[in-house]
Formats: sequence, structure tokens, C-alpha cells
Amino acid sequence: MRIGADIGGTFTDIVLENSHGMFSTKVLTTYDAPERGALEGVREVVEEAGADLADLTTFIHGTTLATNALINRTGARTAFITTAGFRDVVEMRTESRFEQYDLNLVLPTPLIQRRDRHVLAERIGADGTVLLPFDEAEAQALARHLAENSQDPGGGPYEAVAVGFMHAYRNGDHERRLREVLTEHLPHASISISSEVAPQMREFERFNTVCANAYLQPLMAGYLHRLEEQLHAAGASCPVYLIHSGGGLMGVESAARFPVRLVESGPAGGAIFAADLADRHGLDAVLSYDMGGTTAKICLIEGQAPRTAKTFEVARTHRFTKGSGMPIAIPVIEMIEIGAGGGSIASVDPLGQIRVGPLSAGSKPGPASYQLGGTNPTVTDANLALGRLSPDTFGASDIDLSPEAADTALAGGVGTHLGVDATEAAIGVTEVVDENMANAARVHAVESGKDVSRFTMIAFGGGAPLHASRLCDKLDIEAILVPPGAGVGSAIGFLRAPFAYEAVRSHYAPMHGFDHEEAKRLLVDLEDEAGSFVRQALGEQSGQYDEPLEVERWAYMRYAGQGWEIPVALDEGLFDDFGPEDLSRRFEAAYGEFFGRPIEGLAIEAVSWAVKVATPRPEVERIERVTAQREVDTVRTRPIHDTATGAFVEATIVERDDLRAGDRVAGPAAIVEPQTTTWVASGHQAVLQADGCLRITSDGESAP
Repeated sequence: MRIGADIGGTFTDIVLENSHGMFSTKVLTTYDAPERGALEGVREVVEEAGADLADLTTFIHGTTLATNALINRTGARTAFITTAGFRDVVEMRTESRFEQYDLNLVLPTPLIQRRDRHVLAERIGADGTVLLPFDEAEAQALARHLAENSQDPGGGPYEAVAVGFMHAYRNGDHERRLREVLTEHLPHASISISSEVAPQMREFERFNTVCANAYLQPLMAGYLHRLEEQLHAAGASCPVYLIHSGGGLMGVESAARFPVRLVESGPAGGAIFAADLADRHGLDAVLSYDMGGTTAKICLIEGQAPRTAKTFEVARTHRFTKGSGMPIAIPVIEMIEIGAGGGSIASVDPLGQIRVGPLSAGSKPGPASYQLGGTNPTVTDANLALGRLSPDTFGASDIDLSPEAADTALAGGVGTHLGVDATEAAIGVTEVVDENMANAARVHAVESGKDVSRFTMIAFGGGAPLHASRLCDKLDIEAILVPPGAGVGSAIGFLRAPFAYEAVRSHYAPMHGFDHEEAKRLLVDLEDEAGSFVRQALGEQSGQYDEPLEVERWAYMRYAGQGWEIPVALDEGLFDDFGPEDLSRRFEAAYGEFFGRPIEGLAIEAVSWAVKVATPRPEVERIERVTAQREVDTVRTRPIHDTATGAFVEATIVERDDLRAGDRVAGPAAIVEPQTTTWVASGHQAVLQADGCLRITSDGESAP
């Protein structure tokens, strides 16, 4: 018996999988103690399955707690120590303007205030040589100062210290020595060093990442150990695993040591879920669309694998503009995330335009229709007002939806500003949020050099099946898959995730004068590092794991003089004398795929290297496409607003559990299930596939 638990901004999703099938539930997220809501959901789903928590073999968890702590600045009081002369790097950033023509541009506030940033006289060169030796006496004095004078009227003692020295990614000796000194004087503080957390070039990103890791450590370590203790006290004896931002599983101790790897852990589960479905259906180009209560996440999946990156941004402060957030230099599944969830709040700006998000009503106070104290109009309220959601079929057992409260909020928060009624306001809100998501998908695809119209959409999360049809019309996408359990898709994805870890390290290597022996040693070191994390997590399982682990390698390369690099996949072997020629050919092929053609005559260089070690992907049974065989005939209908016709229509209401493979539901129709509702617009059809997925296409699609 295995359980996946996804704590989101509004709902906590719990999925139990055993020999009898899959069971799931949604409960409201408890912000003050997230583990309380998760354990409540666990009890519900165990009771529903008629199971015993003592039989639980694996508990996999993903949480937004780390992300929320960075956004809301609720982590530990943290000091940052860096090389003399570089105290203000985290405040100066890269000096790029994310809004070029905004004369009043305000840069995000750094995570660590200036009074808590300190310097030490030392210097490592870009090649790893010591330019200025570590000053032992100054280090001891600084450690004593932090221990003795770390309190201020509004602060309290330092709970964590981050250390980031120049070029420590090439030589971390000075950082390791300072950690030893700090541990002597601040034994109860968490110490993070950049050469372990993010050994990558570009000091702003590296410094930010080690600061974020230290800032999160006390909070996340306490939370994870409380969750583990309470789960075991409830009767479970299995290990607890966390899904990290790269889409793999890691143990509690590793997660507590590197909590920055848990940022974006929940969305990573959704991408794994979509990739598994892509594999089963033999789809090479998939757009993963995950819309929950707070945000919508869009990810490109090609060759049944999500796109990945070695850096990303969190806590963007300026309309989700790239460059306005906090860069985190860790391996991550690459996706775009916008404030477009069911709880996203709608308003009217001074120009009379409807705006949706990024603020969300969350679970407290929640959308107005939840009747839990919220009064602002949200996307959920709009869907209820348009008939797409019904109080009779809404999936959360502890919430009674109120259409009257939704209408009142929409009329007051949007309608009165525009001179329209609640229905017109709801239409405007849903159109705006759909266009926001469509634009995000277009931008994400274009930035990756892809044509989004050739992708198949996989829609999941509580909100995505409601909006997928309209989104595909806007993007010219021909087919949608809505999988079974779509409302708790990320939690199901946790149960499909491998044990995996990716190690990244910067090492400058021009192709002219390439040292293949040094490159081989680096790749071996990275494989050992990544493998140790995976083997540690596997060692926590009962029994032995005897299968060989899979290893993937990349070099991040560029033309000399360029400011950014692209990933280049390496083969299984190590380098020989022909290594630079092979690397150059691979880079030019990858560059041509990204940008249309390579550039002739420019020098090529590798900047960073990455190795991922993972348990093998299990073989899956391929699903053959099922065409329509039977028309679904039902007498149940209700008025639902159909954007395709611009009016309310009598839409068919179908219980998803009543469908069999080959059943065809013609739009307009709402297919309802416990955790979500799938809206099939006019001119579209849904056909149930052999694995329970709904395949939605236009009525005119020809049979395969």
C-alpha cells in the first residue's frame, strides 16, 4: 500500500494505491500546521479503502511550504557570509532591467538584509587556485560576533548561516573550513555552503540559492520531522520520501539538508504524472496543463520526458515577469506557472480591464462560494455562476457551494465597476483567465522553439478539465486527454516518480585544448554524488534493491562570448582523445534544434556539467486508441454557459463512473466525478479510452 500526499495552496490531495485499486480525497490545506490537514486526509482515504495504516509501505510527499516561505518571507533569521567586496551582490543582482521602460522600476528585496550580510578576507580564483588565503583569526572573530551579537530588537538569534565565497564551485576548501568554525560557535544553527548546495558559476544565482537553502532549513527540518513522527504515531512504520523539484524522490534527511530542492516539488509531480500518461499513450509531444486552486502550471513533455533546467525563478514580484524573481540554481522540471487557479481573485483595474490573479483566496478565506469568510470574486465563483460547477457534484466533502454568494461577489467585485450583471462578469473572468493561460502556453512554447499546436494536452488538477476545451480552441490544439483521477493528478504523479537525483557542477572547458581526463574525473565525481543520494534513499526501504541504476549525462555549452548555454546530452561512455570533436558535433546539432541553424566559425565551450542517477522507468502497457462506439444517452441536463455559442445551453450531465470504453459524449456536456468536472463545449466530443482517459476532440475529427 502506497500513499501520495500533495499539499497545495488551497487543497491537500491524498491518493492511496493498493491491490484493490486507487482511492483519493481532497481536504482544505491547514496553513498553520500543514501536516494536520495531510494526516486528516490520510485517515479519510485509509478509512475509505478499508485498509490499515500499519500496512503502508511508502509515503511520498510534496509540499508548497518551501515556496510559500520564500514568497511570504517566513523562514529563519539567517546570516550570509561572503568574500570581502561582494557583500551586496544579492542586492545589486545582475543589473538587468526586467521591465526595460519602467522608470520607476523597483528591484525585489533580497532575502537577507544588509545588516545580516558579512564578509571575510579570502579569495579563490576562477581556476580554483588560492589567491588570498583563508584568514583563520578573522573567521574566529566573525563567528564569535555572530554568536554574541546576533540579537536585535526585532530579530532574535541567528538560526541559520549561509556561506558563499567567490568561485567556491571550483574549490570549496574555504567554505568547508568556515563551516567548521561556525559550528564550534553556533552549534544550534543550520550551516549551508554554496559549494555543496549549488556548485555553479554566476555568483548572484549561487549566493541566492545558498541563502534560500539556509533560510528554509530550520523551518523545513522541523516540519518534515513532525510529519514523520505524527505519521508513525498514527500507526505507519514506513519511510517518508519527498519529491524534489527535479521530479525524483529523496529521503527526509536529504530533504532537510537541502530544502531548497523542495521548491516546486508539487508541480513536479504533475509533470511526472503527464509524462507517464504520454508513455502509455505513445505520445511524443504533450502539453501538461495542471490547474489547481492557486496557480496553473504548463510544462512541455517530449519523448515522454519533461523538459528540465538547472535554474529557475521563484517569488516573481512584477506580474510574473521573467527576471523579477529570486533565481534558484538547482535542477528543476522546466515549466511556467501563473496565478490562474480556482481561487485566483478577479478585480477591475483603473483602466476598466478585468484582472485575474496573482492573488488567491486560498483555503482561508477561500472563494466567496465556499462560505468560509471569503468575499472576493474568484475563478471558482465564475465557473459556478456559469453552471459549469454544481453544488451537487463539487468534490470537497466539507464545502457546500453557494451560487448566491458567488453571484454577490461577482456583481460587487467586477460587475458594479463595469456596469454588468454577475453572469456577464463571470463570462469576463473566465475569458480573461483562459487567455492568460493561453498566452503563458504560447510564450513557453516559443521560448523553447516549439509549435504548441502540434502537442496533445493532458489536463489535470481540480480546475484544468473545466478550462481545457476553451484553452485548446485558443491554441489550435486538436486533442485533450483528461485522465482518471485528474483532480488529484500531482499526488498520483508522486506514486509514479523514480528515486532520482541530479548533480550539477560548473567547470569551464573550451573545446580548444580540451582536457578529456579532467572531464572524465568530473563526470565520475558527479555520478558518485548523485548515486549516493539515490542509494541512501533506497537503503531506507525494506528489502534490497538489486536492479542497476540509470545514468544520464549532460554538458551545458555555448559559443564563446554568449551569455547563456544550452544542454547537450552525452552518451554512456567517457571521453577519449576525440572528445572535443564529438562534443562540438553534439552542440551544433542541439543549437540547430533550438535556434534553426548553428553558427559557423565560432569557438565552442562547455560551462557546466550534470549527471542524473535514477531507478529505471518501469515498462508500461501501451494503450491503443479507442474510437467512438456508443452514444451516451442521458436525461440529465442543466443550463451551462457555452463560450462557443455565447449563450446558456441545456448541457448533458454525465457521471464519469457510468461510462465504458468507447462511449461518446457529445458537447455541450459536463462529465462529473468526485474531484473535478470536465467541460465538453459545443462542437466537441469526449470518448472514453481503455485506461479510463477521456479523449476530447472536435466533432469533425476523423477516425485513426
